[in-house]
Amino acid sequence: MAILNFVFLGPPGAGKGTQAEIIAKKHGLVKISTGDILREAVKNGTELGKLADGYMKRGELVPDEIMLGLIEEQLANIDKGFILDGFPRTVKQAEGLDELLQKKQLPLKAVILLDVPDEEIVKRLSARRVCPNCGAVYNLLYNPPKNDEICDVCGTKLVQRKDDNPETIKRRLDVYHKQTAPLIDYYRAKELLVKIDGTGKPEAITEAIEEVIFK
Repeated sequence: MAILNFVFLGPPGAGKGTQAEIIAKKHGLVKISTGDILREAVKNGTELGKLADGYMKRGELVPDEIMLGLIEEQLANIDKGFILDGFPRTVKQAEGLDELLQKKQLPLKAVILLDVPDEEIVKRLSARRVCPNCGAVYNLLYNPPKNDEICDVCGTKLVQRKDDNPETIKRRLDVYHKQTAPLIDYYRAKELLVKIDGTGKPEAITEAIEEVIFK
């Protein structure tokens, strides 16, 4: 059976991480999240992790070269298909990723774009709550805790992330559209882009993605 590799794209709050997690577990793929990679590299004190940590502490974006290096480290340790969640975010990053995957002979099967309207994203993220103790994530609209904003896992009072207020969400969406519109065109030109409606129930979205990528 051929090894299948994917990129999941979409605005913040579209459900990329959730769907990548579900599909990776169901189909024996590796989920590669750039956020997770950065945190792990910094925690382990790797050379690239130390470099990335310096940029993050200064509040600067981690350069593309460091991100690609971190992804290359991840790819060196896996022998099955993967889902890249949250990377690339720009055409320049996509071009760097293409070179890396070509060198490693790891072609992409498809690039899944979870399409969710801005107003739905604002509604979703405004209702997101996280546990500051154990990291559990809830949504007051779709996945509420059993007991009024108290974590089901550890009983800690849930909080709203600072960047989950409507004004900040709208700014994040503006950045996403400016950066990602050219990226969508880039992958469409390569005939890799598949747009999936991300507004339904999570189970229905998973099914729609599976119908496309495993047909």
